[in-house]
Amino acid sequence: MPRHKSVYLLPNLLTTASLFLGFLGLTWAIKGDYASCALCILGSCVFDGLDGKVARITRTTSEFGVQLDSLADLVAFGVVPAVMSYLWLLNDFGRLGLMAAFLFMACGALRLARFNVQAATGSKRHFVGLPIPAAACTLATLVLFTDFVPQEYMHSVISVGTLVLVYVLSFFMVSTVRFYSFKEISAFKAHPFSWMVTAILIFSLVASKPKVLGFIIFLGYLISGPVYTLVLLSRSNKRLYRDNSEEELG
Repeated sequence: MPRHKSVYLLPNLLTTASLFLGFLGLTWAIKGDYASCALCILGSCVFDGLDGKVARITRTTSEFGVQLDSLADLVAFGVVPAVMSYLWLLNDFGRLGLMAAFLFMACGALRLARFNVQAATGSKRHFVGLPIPAAACTLATLVLFTDFVPQEYMHSVISVGTLVLVYVLSFFMVSTVRFYSFKEISAFKAHPFSWMVTAILIFSLVASKPKVLGFIIFLGYLISGPVYTLVLLSRSNKRLYRDNSEEELG
C-alpha cells in the first residue's frame, strides 16, 4: 500500500518545530527572560529526538532531512544557548565571556559536521564527543537550577562556574571522549522489567524536583563521558595486550 505524501513531511515538520522553538528561545533571551529561553531549548531537544525516531519508524529518512536537522540543531543548540549564556552572565567577563559564547557555538558546528561525516561508519553504542543537544540542555537546566541558588552567589560562584562550564562543554563537544548513546537496546530487551522500573523511578524523581534534578542528570552525563572513555580504553588495552601475549606464546 503506497504511503501518503504527508508521511514524508512529518519528520521535517518536527525538525521545523524544533527550529521554531529555538528561534522563540532566542527572542526570549534578547528580552531577558532566560527561564523561558531555557524551556524552549529543552522543548527543541524533545522535537529533535522525535524527528529521527519518526523518520526511522516511517522509513522516510532522506539526505535532505539529515541536512535540515543539522541546520536546525546549530540554531537551537548552538546559537541560542551561546546567546543566552552571554546575555545572562558571560557578558560580565568582557571579551573572555564573548569568546566563551562564540567558542560554544563554533565547537557545536564542528561537532555536527563531524557527526554527519562519521554517522554511517561510527559505532551506535557511543558518541564521539559530547552531543550538542546534551551541551545545550546542560546550560538550559543550569539556568533553571539557579532559581534555588541564593542571590549573593549568583555573581560570584555561579558566574565563574558558568564561564568554566561553557569552556568545558565546548572542549568536550570536539573531543574524542566517548559518551554512551543509549541506542543499544540489547540490554533493555534482556531485562525489560528492571529497566521499566528504573525508568519509572527516574521519571518520578525528576518530576518531583525537575529544576534541580534536571541539571544534576545532565551534569552526571557530562562526567560519565571521561569515566566511560577510561573504562573503554582500559578494557581495549588489556584485550590488545592479552592478544599480543597469546600470539607471542603461540
